[in-house]
Amino acid sequence: MDDLFLLSKAQMRRIEPYFPLSHGVARVDDRRVISGIVFVIKNGLRWRDAPAGYGPHKTIYNRFVRWSRLGVFNRIFAELARKADKPSRLMIDATHLKAHRTAASLLKKGLFPDVSGARTRSCTPSAMARDGRSSCCSAKAR
Repeated sequence: MDDLFLLSKAQMRRIEPYFPLSHGVARVDDRRVISGIVFVIKNGLRWRDAPAGYGPHKTIYNRFVRWSRLGVFNRIFAELARKADKPSRLMIDATHLKAHRTAASLLKKGLFPDVSGARTRSCTPSAMARDGRSSCCSAKAR
């Protein structure tokens, strides 16, 4: 268990106030289970591929699902983000964004804003000439 990723005691102290109270039977080691959840998500593993040192994969999965439904992780992340300094740079790793094949139709229907700068059907030269527009950004386009 020496080579496993474990949250430090200081990290656990910061997030423990957001854990729900235990009802009845005491929970298994929170540090081990939460570290297992972080390890699985960070490495993109299936729950059953979690190293045995974190405990049974079913325990790790059940804790994640239960606490997610209760909003525990959302509260932890929100509080940690609130207490952190303003980041100097924000980055999005697009390799993790997936879109369903029908997502393109949302843009055509106007249900999703176009931030790509790509021309849409209404911004073709023929459509602009037909509508009397000189560019895609004119007021008539909206």
